[in-house]
Amino acid sequence: MDRSTARAEPKTGAGVWLRRYHDAAAAPVRLVCFPFAGGSASYFFGLSGLLAPGVEVLSVQYPGRQDRHTEPCLDSVAALADGVVPQLPCDGKPFALFGHSLGAIVAFEVARRLRDPSGPGLPVHLFASGGIARPYRPAGAAKALGDADILAHLRAMGGTDERFFTSPELQALILPALRADYRAVGTYEAPGPERLDCPITALIGDADERTTPEEAASWRERTTAAFALRVLPGGHFYLDGCQERVAAVVTAALAAGADT
Repeated sequence: MDRSTARAEPKTGAGVWLRRYHDAAAAPVRLVCFPFAGGSASYFFGLSGLLAPGVEVLSVQYPGRQDRHTEPCLDSVAALADGVVPQLPCDGKPFALFGHSLGAIVAFEVARRLRDPSGPGLPVHLFASGGIARPYRPAGAAKALGDADILAHLRAMGGTDERFFTSPELQALILPALRADYRAVGTYEAPGPERLDCPITALIGDADERTTPEEAASWRERTTAAFALRVLPGGHFYLDGCQERVAAVVTAALAAGADT
């Protein structure tokens, strides 16, 4: 669950997919951030502040949460990616994608769709955080998780305020988005041996019980370009305590790309 209470920029509300929390319009590069299951755009408020003004950060707000809570949730990775792509700026500024957990898969699918020449262009880098590159598997019915399963999984991963698990009011507010996001992960059908042309950096917490560094390294198979793995202190939500180090990784990778 996204615990951030950061105030979003004025341009929010129904149908608005992207948030800009800090003024970095003059930055030479843009980073588009995709939240985890149950997460919201404001999770990246801190990272946005650390990267400004050198990197302009746009954070994706999925339907069905925060100021978009009245909109129906989207329960497939394809629908989330299809919703984001038309909203990306087409101003010619180089951009990279950063996704955490579910967001890593959505970011990868967005990158695949950006091969359309009528779109905003290709990303210069993909940062895949807290997740594995899903292998191809044939279509099949996914196991439907009940609310108890979802809550147990969240508690096991850590990073969620314990008050959430004892508050029916909070659960009623957040569970619709969680159900949709968990279904999106469970029904995701990864493509075959398809690779992106941009570099990929995988990031993982050294105590993440959900994804090991070896599993995170599977992202190497999803690019024809350079690959790097960064293991940082923490669990699945390592980013909570490592924002400055993540900002340094992003800044260095984007600077290296600009020099090539």
